[in-house]
Amino acid sequence: QVDLGLAADLGSLQRLPKLLGSASLLAELTFTGRRLPAEEAHRVGLVSRVLDDRDRLLAAALSLASDIAAKSPVAVQAAKRSLLFARDHPVAEGLAQIAAENAAMLQSEDVARAVAASLSKEKPSFAKL
Repeated sequence: QVDLGLAADLGSLQRLPKLLGSASLLAELTFTGRRLPAEEAHRVGLVSRVLDDRDRLLAAALSLASDIAAKSPVAVQAAKRSLLFARDHPVAEGLAQIAAENAAMLQSEDVARAVAASLSKEKPSFAKL
């Protein structure tokens, strides 16, 4: 947006300092508007991996989605809320937030299913939301 005479106003200036470990790189990107190539984004930890082509990207995305979908949807949603909460709050507040999340999750069937599956050395099966 700097090329349009504006400062970025869709949250990147507020979120990226917490996600990107390099203040100098963030300042460079913000002030110049230069694009961040995929390999560099991977090297600085902004993306988890870079794949060679669209087919491999799609296969990896579907595999990851399948892995996540096999987990307890209650636990996945709580973990997502906790990650987002932790981004904007001190550690002590994040610990209190996840303790409350986990206390509530003890009421879900997913914990009982996971424990039963673990005891029988089977893979748990969770109901979808």
